[in-house]
Amino acid sequence: MITALDHLAIGGSVAAYETLLGRRTIDGRLRTGNVGLTFSQGVAGLQSMTFATADLGKAATLLERRAVAITSDGDTLAFTGHGVPLKLAAASADEASPFTDDEAACVSGLDHVVVRTPNPERAIAFYAGRLGLDLRLDRSNPQWGARLLFFRCGDLVVEIAHDLKKGVSDGPDHLWGLSWRVPDIAKANARLKAAGIEVSEPRDGRRPGSQVFTVKNRTEGVPTIVIGGIGRW
Repeated sequence: MITALDHLAIGGSVAAYETLLGRRTIDGRLRTGNVGLTFSQGVAGLQSMTFATADLGKAATLLERRAVAITSDGDTLAFTGHGVPLKLAAASADEASPFTDDEAACVSGLDHVVVRTPNPERAIAFYAGRLGLDLRLDRSNPQWGARLLFFRCGDLVVEIAHDLKKGVSDGPDHLWGLSWRVPDIAKANARLKAAGIEVSEPRDGRRPGSQVFTVKNRTEGVPTIVIGGIGRW
């Protein structure tokens, strides 16, 4: 049913993301190698995820059979994932936005989008059971204080994170953060510093051979890390 994560909606300035990604907008939209971004005024932060599907009609039938309440405007299906605004649409035909700097220093694509949940078993039932995403990893780590669920979606991951200290509840899930891929993490770090963005120094990531750094401002309220030294999922 779902073939990819097509785009994310963010509340805030497109100009901030032109700088962050090192890409230039086309008709007010940004697109990396594997995901697009749209922008709106209002509350800052991640607002919704839109997945791509090859057949909207079949997807609507399947969601209804799986007791997912949907609304349709003809070319998009809208529904919620325990509080997270979600949509299904045909894959975008937009080309990747052009780079504004050395390609090695700019964002090539999205590595993962993070959703926080108070109920990980409920998340598994929804994202794997009802949406059909492939659960690749389910890991609890007391050092991180979290249980992390990794769902494959195209060549990126939807990560569902649960705070172990807070226990399990029936509260809503919410969209949280983004992790972007770059070919050369040192060059990306230097580019963002030169643009006046506050970033941490690169450090070893959780995946073997990876390095990451945190972007501390000008992300329109979206917790953001940049990751390098890894292949695609």
